Amino acid sequence: MTTPDGAAVPGEVATAAAEDPAAATARSALDLDAAWTIHPQVEIRPEPFGALLYHFGTRKLSFLKNRTILTILRSLPDHPSARSAMIAADVAPESMGTYARALRTLADSRMIVRSPE
Repeated sequence: MTTPDGAAVPGEVATAAAEDPAAATARSALDLDAAWTIHPQVEIRPEPFGALLYHFGTRKLSFLKNRTILTILRSLPDHPSARSAMIAADVAPESMGTYARALRTLADSRMIVRSPE
């Protein structure tokens, strides 16, 4: 995100100017009440700060900046929805928006995908 003068907003993730149509679809389709899972081509490496995620198909690398998002991510396949995974990870209601944005970013980069129905 940028300000009207083109400066980056602090704390936001920079994105490429030309957006991938698949990423736009993933973002608009992110539903916290749907089941999500880790993409089969993604490997997770836990780290003291959170984790590194590597997508072997897209060659993208993502950094998880805390252990809570790692807990949510790893538990996604065990829950009927992303929301229930956040609740199980003891995410406070006032923090759910922050973690929902993190999950949306992971969906945009295809690190997580909707679970097959």
